[in-house]
Amino acid sequence: MSGPVKKTSGAQPNEKPSRERGDVIGGGILWLAKWSLCIVAIAAGAWVLGTITARLWVVILPVALAIVVTTILWPLTRWLTRRNLPAALAATITLLGFVALLAGVVALIVPSVADQAPELADKSTDGVNQVRDWIQGPPLRIRDEQLDSAVEAIVGRLQSSGAQIANGVFTGVSTATSVLITVFLVLVLVFFFLKDGPRFLPWMHQVFGNRSGRHVEAVLERVWATLGGFIRTQAVVSMVDAVLIGASLFILDVPLALVLSVITFIGGFIPMVGAFVAGALAVLVALVGNGPTTALIVLGIVIAVQQLEGNVLQPVLQSRSMELHAVIVLLAVTAGGSLYGITGAFLAVPVVAMIAVVIRYIGEQIDVATGGQPAVEEPDPDEAAAAPPTSGPGTVPGPSA
Repeated sequence: MSGPVKKTSGAQPNEKPSRERGDVIGGGILWLAKWSLCIVAIAAGAWVLGTITARLWVVILPVALAIVVTTILWPLTRWLTRRNLPAALAATITLLGFVALLAGVVALIVPSVADQAPELADKSTDGVNQVRDWIQGPPLRIRDEQLDSAVEAIVGRLQSSGAQIANGVFTGVSTATSVLITVFLVLVLVFFFLKDGPRFLPWMHQVFGNRSGRHVEAVLERVWATLGGFIRTQAVVSMVDAVLIGASLFILDVPLALVLSVITFIGGFIPMVGAFVAGALAVLVALVGNGPTTALIVLGIVIAVQQLEGNVLQPVLQSRSMELHAVIVLLAVTAGGSLYGITGAFLAVPVVAMIAVVIRYIGEQIDVATGGQPAVEEPDPDEAAAAPPTSGPGTVPGPSA
């Protein structure tokens, strides 16, 4: 008879494990505590940075707007400097042309608003009267006494809030003055950015030294290329939206068509949200000025243009410039708008795109340090067109040990 079969696999009863369970659990707890402290430190740093930004917003806002405007005007300035014009003269010509363009747009809009606003106000009054007649008819049948009491309540509320309204007027005057100062400061900063911008990267390289300066320079070059690509791409998308919607409004004889076209173009720089708000405003003006039939036609045109933008223009043009998911864009616009209003919504996507560039660069350097895929050095956007084809991608060297 055969004896009992001995087990040849698995841990023996007398064998001691390589590590005790307590050591494993303690190591996991220490790892969790370490990363928790890191997350708390990052959150505290983000809070401090947000507080500083809020305190210095009056300084940060003109600088941010000036950088955005500089990305739009820089190609013309670069073209002029390559024609042997002095940097100061090229920046002056570019800035004066930009100001003249803005003044021309305002000169075209103001007469249109002055001519059509009274007519639009009269039609709004007629619309209010139609709503009043509808309310007094079936099925609501609200009497005149009820409407008059509601109007008197509203008037009394406004009269009791006279002090608050007066304070709001003075606040509006102060805000308008602040806007004028901000615009002037932005124009001055744009001039110096256009004139002395090429000296910035060498200066940063010198400040941080050879070891860190090359990484700072590489990141700033990528950030500049991403920001410029986003602004120029968004300008193309906004122009297409403004031309298509504006032409439709002109054909349908909608009041303030030129003004609505300009608002559509400006709103297009706030992805996903700005175009929707501008389209809703166009539908509302068409409803007041031309009636429900024209408003429905305008609504259909706006939806068609939005579909063209979302399914064709945005994926084709912006996939190369931002590489951000639509959810990230929507959350960035929402957060920026809730924190800093329209300006925050306008600047949210460029800021998130620049943060994404920094994160990608850090990831590339981590891959280099861990023996992963080599980091690819992006070519200089100014020299990309003139550079001959290379046999393979270059690499950005990682930090030395």
